[in-house]
Amino acid sequence: MKWRIGDTTITRVVELTSSTIGNHILPQATEDCIKAIDWIGPFVNDDHKLVLSFHSLIIETESQTLVVDTCIGNDKDRTYPKWHQMQSSFLDDFAAAGFDRDTVDTVLCTHMHVDHVGWNTRLVGGAWEATFPNARYLYAEEEWAHWQNESQAEYGPVIDDSVRPIFDAGLADLVSSDHQVTSEVRLESTPGHTPGHVSVHITSQGEEALITGDMVHHPCQIAYPDWSTTADVDPDQSASTRARFLDLYADRPVLVIGTHFSGPTAGKLVRDGDSYRLDY
Repeated sequence: MKWRIGDTTITRVVELTSSTIGNHILPQATEDCIKAIDWIGPFVNDDHKLVLSFHSLIIETESQTLVVDTCIGNDKDRTYPKWHQMQSSFLDDFAAAGFDRDTVDTVLCTHMHVDHVGWNTRLVGGAWEATFPNARYLYAEEEWAHWQNESQAEYGPVIDDSVRPIFDAGLADLVSSDHQVTSEVRLESTPGHTPGHVSVHITSQGEEALITGDMVHHPCQIAYPDWSTTADVDPDQSASTRARFLDLYADRPVLVIGTHFSGPTAGKLVRDGDSYRLDY
């Protein structure tokens, strides 16, 4: 799946989709509530369970190739059974989409959760090496500071196998939460899910897109912006950030690309009475 924003192209490369996680992190999404959202069809299964997609988004500008978030990764010790020592075809699919790991210029991580940094590294000869060896990996300063004092032990040694090796290799850059990456791509601070969480804003030839990260996990949160997930570090801040985002971008010609949205993955935000909907 591809989108064109001015002179930039954004391509989705999927690692996996799942209907087992969404309702765990969004228990508010009862069958009756989901049935009440008349536009939600492509984002749920036949039982009205939330479907999440785990994918990377590759941005091609005139000067750079950038990878936004790197999914879960292979060969990693994880406490979630389906992700433990996973063997996905992500790198083959990445190549099949026309991309070369060696020519990626920049890796952007919206935050450092387990399903956003996994393919930062790959296992080579028993050691974790950068999957994109010629790229600079950009992390928000506040996000990295947070994980110096916190643990993802509930998921496994995420920082040690997927983030710290990038620092050790000298490939990491700490940047501000509103960092201008290229003339077309900048970070946008969207805290709450994690303290240093960022979204990615793309502007080219008068056209705009925004990659959400986990500010919005599932499109049902567009209809119910007060629904924060059990994975949010600060649920109140997450809801406030989401409300500001919806108010800012609704009824504007900005393509919103969901980092975990399945189905069409992207659309425009539209005011819908007292709430919002995704027009895809």
